[in-house]
Amino acid sequence: MKDVELKLISELVKNSRRSDRELAKAIGISQPTVSRVRVRLEKEGLIDYSAVPNLAKLGFEIMAVILGKHDYSKYPEDNVPKIRDFVKRHSNTVFVAHGSGLGYDRIMISIHRSYADYSKFMQEMRNEWTGIVDVDCFLINLKGKDVVQSLSLKHFADHLRKEEELK
Repeated sequence: MKDVELKLISELVKNSRRSDRELAKAIGISQPTVSRVRVRLEKEGLIDYSAVPNLAKLGFEIMAVILGKHDYSKYPEDNVPKIRDFVKRHSNTVFVAHGSGLGYDRIMISIHRSYADYSKFMQEMRNEWTGIVDVDCFLINLKGKDVVQSLSLKHFADHLRKEEELK
């Protein structure tokens, strides 16, 4: 990835509402170049725009990190279509992927207004996935005093810039 592209992505992650003129000034290139690169990055799917709200202030209490282990001995086929269907019906899921680590091969992150909401979500999941995927959960109290860094990509934007500078 070119330096200009990475700088633009980093600046957009920090604040995607800035004008191309403001971004050009921050990066040190011309406004037409920023506009051209931004459009290309959008078309290529490298950037997408959405706000990251303060979940606790919106009334959400729990973020659940759900780790799953698929039982391939009983169910050799993968159930990606079934997983996609579950996610479509539960719009509070913010991330779902296959992976590996700690004996698990699935991860899901979901946001819940209350423990009752989380409990209902998990009951529905277990009803659909019993015997196919075993799950364990790590719950985060979003309104707790122990939240050191709220969910945000702004610090990661700085990491992107520093990483590129080291190359």
